[in-house]
Amino acid sequence: MNTIWIVMPILIVLMFLLGIDLNKKAFTDIARNPKAVLLGMLGQIVVLPLVAFALAWMLNLPPVYFMGLVLIACCPGGSSSNVFSMLAKGDVALSVTLTALSSVITLFTLPVIMSFTATQVSLMSGTEIVLPIGKLIVQNFVLVFVPMLLGYAFRHFFSEAAVKVRNVLGKAAFPALMVLAATFFLQYPQQIAQNFKVLGLSAALLILLAMLCGSGLSRVGRLSGAARRTIVIEVGMQNAAQAIMLAGVVFKSGEMALPAIMYALLMNVILLAYVYIIRRKQD
Repeated sequence: MNTIWIVMPILIVLMFLLGIDLNKKAFTDIARNPKAVLLGMLGQIVVLPLVAFALAWMLNLPPVYFMGLVLIACCPGGSSSNVFSMLAKGDVALSVTLTALSSVITLFTLPVIMSFTATQVSLMSGTEIVLPIGKLIVQNFVLVFVPMLLGYAFRHFFSEAAVKVRNVLGKAAFPALMVLAATFFLQYPQQIAQNFKVLGLSAALLILLAMLCGSGLSRVGRLSGAARRTIVIEVGMQNAAQAIMLAGVVFKSGEMALPAIMYALLMNVILLAYVYIIRRKQD
């Protein structure tokens, strides 16, 4: 089964949805709450890849899974994080701003971090890892930035239609991601079965440590409860579809996508548990 015909449409739809969510307020929010935006970006762009690299090293992951775990940490925030922020009674405007900014910034930071990681993993494992950085930059731009820009333009010129499209496609985003995960499970059952514990452990620890770092940064910055909850969610919820696409389509490695698949499944479980605990405390 050629997963490219499943991965690419799902990623394009998710980024188009993010573009529809964008408006001038999403960007003017940077001026409204610059400290929260800065801390959120610091958590996503700098802290999370460092945590993933350290975690992969401590767990002594095989090179392909090492690269896969860092890859998911290099990706921007997931579009569904906006929904989770709303459910947790967080700052939704801040959530949209962080997701949009990280989607743009990671177009430049992801190739750099992955190139560095490939060099380090090659040295540690004795196996040369060569990444098609040029192809990564081009396809990341085409499949991430362009759909997001089209979604923004669609909302600007056809605002009423955009709301209807957002309502329909928004409901399909999560099931589509689960279909994507199921496809890879069916394609790599033996590898998943053999490495289920280490994949599950590394993905779960990455999510939990990311959330902990997000909370720590927010407390250091003395942010409000709503902003703090949003940053916890944003740092702990990455764009798994993008990581899967890059691993499977650009790097031509379905196995490299497996950490992102496991991450996608556990991410929703852990974040839903977080939202449940938050709402229980608020009631």
